[in-house]
Amino acid sequence: MAENESRVTGINIGQEMRTSFLDYAMSVIVSRALPDVRDGMKPVHRRILYAMNELGMTPDKPFKKSARIVGEVIGKYHPHGDSAVYETMVRMAQDFSYRNMLISGHGNFGSVDGDAAAAMRYTEARLAKISMEMVRDLNKDTIDFQENYDGNEREPIVLPARFPNLLVNGASGIAVGMATNIPPHQLGEVIDGVLAVADNPDITIPELMEYIPGPDFPTGASIMGRLGIKRAYQTGRGSIIIRSKAEIIEQKNGKQTIIVDQLPYQVNKARLIEKIAELARDKKIEGITDLRDESDRNGMRIVIEVRRDANANVLLNNLYKQTSLQTSFGINMLALVDGQPKVLNLKEMLYHYLEHQKVVIKRRTAFELKKAEARAHILEGLRIALDHIDAIITLIRGSQTTDAARSGLMEEYGLSYEQAQAILDMRLQRLTGLERDKIENEYQELLERINELKAILASEEKVLEIIREELQDVKERFNDKRRTSIEAGENQIEDEDLIPRQNVVITITHNGYLKRMLSSTYRSQKRGGRGVQGMGTNDEDFVEHLFTTGSHQTILFFTNKGKAYRLKAYEIPELSRTAKGIPAINLLQIEKDEYISTVMPVEEFTDDTYLFFLTKKGISKRSPLSAFSNIRKGGLFAINVREDDELYGVRLTKGEDHIILGTKHGMAIHFLEQDVRAMGRTASGVKAISLTGDDEIVGMDIASEDRDVLVVTDKGYGKRTPISEFKVQHRGGKGLKATNLTERNGTLIAMRCVGEEQEIMIMTAHGVLIRMSVEGISTMGRYAQGVRLIRLGDGELVSTVAPVDSPEEEALLEDGTEEVLASDDMEMTETDNESEATTNDGPEEPEE
Repeated sequence: MAENESRVTGINIGQEMRTSFLDYAMSVIVSRALPDVRDGMKPVHRRILYAMNELGMTPDKPFKKSARIVGEVIGKYHPHGDSAVYETMVRMAQDFSYRNMLISGHGNFGSVDGDAAAAMRYTEARLAKISMEMVRDLNKDTIDFQENYDGNEREPIVLPARFPNLLVNGASGIAVGMATNIPPHQLGEVIDGVLAVADNPDITIPELMEYIPGPDFPTGASIMGRLGIKRAYQTGRGSIIIRSKAEIIEQKNGKQTIIVDQLPYQVNKARLIEKIAELARDKKIEGITDLRDESDRNGMRIVIEVRRDANANVLLNNLYKQTSLQTSFGINMLALVDGQPKVLNLKEMLYHYLEHQKVVIKRRTAFELKKAEARAHILEGLRIALDHIDAIITLIRGSQTTDAARSGLMEEYGLSYEQAQAILDMRLQRLTGLERDKIENEYQELLERINELKAILASEEKVLEIIREELQDVKERFNDKRRTSIEAGENQIEDEDLIPRQNVVITITHNGYLKRMLSSTYRSQKRGGRGVQGMGTNDEDFVEHLFTTGSHQTILFFTNKGKAYRLKAYEIPELSRTAKGIPAINLLQIEKDEYISTVMPVEEFTDDTYLFFLTKKGISKRSPLSAFSNIRKGGLFAINVREDDELYGVRLTKGEDHIILGTKHGMAIHFLEQDVRAMGRTASGVKAISLTGDDEIVGMDIASEDRDVLVVTDKGYGKRTPISEFKVQHRGGKGLKATNLTERNGTLIAMRCVGEEQEIMIMTAHGVLIRMSVEGISTMGRYAQGVRLIRLGDGELVSTVAPVDSPEEEALLEDGTEEVLASDDMEMTETDNESEATTNDGPEEPEE
């Protein structure tokens, strides 16, 4: 009994719990859950890559069974369960989990629907090509090794990591009392960030964000707003909103369909579809008539059909709120720095990686220098032997043993042990003249190489230059396009500081498709004949608005129902020149039968600037621009429009401008803006012109003495008339005749005030556009019919005429010949009104 009692040691249970738990916590933090800032890997990832590299499972070798890999890892390096190792390996082979996969998988490695990978005995794997950059130069003493768990093997403490894997592929893990969640990024952008830090150690994080604008997820989708990104990059912690990429398509039968082709990172597609179906079944979301998954090997495609009377934009917003079509990603950039967990900002992560690369390059250089010096030392001995070959042969022949020969060489010629052994090992063929030259050339090359390696070790700038070259090489071989777009977030004014200020071109089609392009996309064009295709449209759509503005300017949108909406220019998606655009209902909460009638960029909302409204039935209204400085997301009513009427257009005025209006039947009226008093937003307005029959407004502009009135008909004819021929009248009258309309030249489609320095864009209903100089259009009297401006195909009509002040597009166009429809006596521009009226269709219409 006494003997047993002597084996019992008394301990303090509280102290033991604290000590044991601390040991466990540190083990989890350092050896399991957190990545190293240098190679971005946890021990299990590092051990998998190292084991596969040691087994020779490189990209140029055949695939090997996953079970073989897992067995090697847990048997030699990772004393944990096989499922933990296999699941880690599976994630490294999933294109929806890793931005740049480190393992090439063969077989079923799971899916975005949450399907598990096949058992390890069925799947095969090998290292991906980019993984070879992680283990490159591993055998050149670039990193330290440690003993494995049983002391029988050696494993690397960190990998050389020739690209910044921590940011490229991200990391997530839950330790004890702390967690990490680092999003993946685009390889080329991160490498550019590292190079920027190397070039300028004092670079700021906002400057770094010009190279690394934000995370780039393997599943694409969109990040809403830059504020969360900026906060995470500056502090190491932040939250971002990730939204699916969805498009609303208008079907020919009038129904709308929502197509989702990209989901937020780590969203289970099958569960998402189940959730949407559940919400529709429980009537928590109204308007879904069908839901199906049309995804295939070519990509993801979730189709949501919308009921005819439902607003697809509103439905999509509800889906964003109630399902994982929109998720938040909490960024927590926690990593091990010198074995200690630390929250890092973006610059610190890049700095630590750069410092790791400096160590790798220096250690590799030192290794190569040592190897080169050792070889040069041997060659020096061989050179001595060749210079005294006869004496050395005699010495060796006279020696009783190898040791005696070696000792004799060392004493006689001052050679080292290694040099003497090399001479003894030398084959007789090295005595030929050619071989002697080879030894001498190799020795001289080695001397140059040694000097070069010593220079690298002595110069920090040479080390940085090697890092630059190797990172650029990795970027050239493995870089791809960014998958995740960064869109403007809602109510995040601070984001503007992160958005570059650029000149952009905004285009909007008749059916409400918007897009933004850099102004450099377009260049100038001459006046001419048939025109070129300017963008992708269908037979029922055409470009209606095109203007240049700044990326930070506010864009006001006015619809046919009299409502006003606003966006910043940068909130409109940037697309290619030939892309159709994004439907307006994806950006603005407009109703189904509502369309955009006027778009205008606005710099400042001041009290001395006005908006002049005009409906198609000739009702006008004037309101201060400042009344529209705060437009909510759902828009606000700018003018009360009657049921049988709709808003034609809106113009910015200064309070003392002249207004000229044109109608479909060729009438025009010129009056002072002050004739229409300033009114509130809810007012209906007053009559601007009296219309007869089915006549309606087709043109409105600000009139000035240095401008001419341009009229264009739907059959492609037009002319310029001096503004002086349209005398100032009072609003509300019938106006004056602006052009002589016949069956040949059609009806009036547009009236604009233009200057000779301007150009105009004429667009047809089929999307064909032609740009011409105003100076090349003939000047004629009010009663002339005009000249041919554009040659149209059978059944084709002009749809829109837009004056432009700066060049947007260049094309080689055929020269168009003007065909004057008016007879000689109709072309009089200097005659008085009375004679002109006699020649044409009678006297002027009297004022009302």
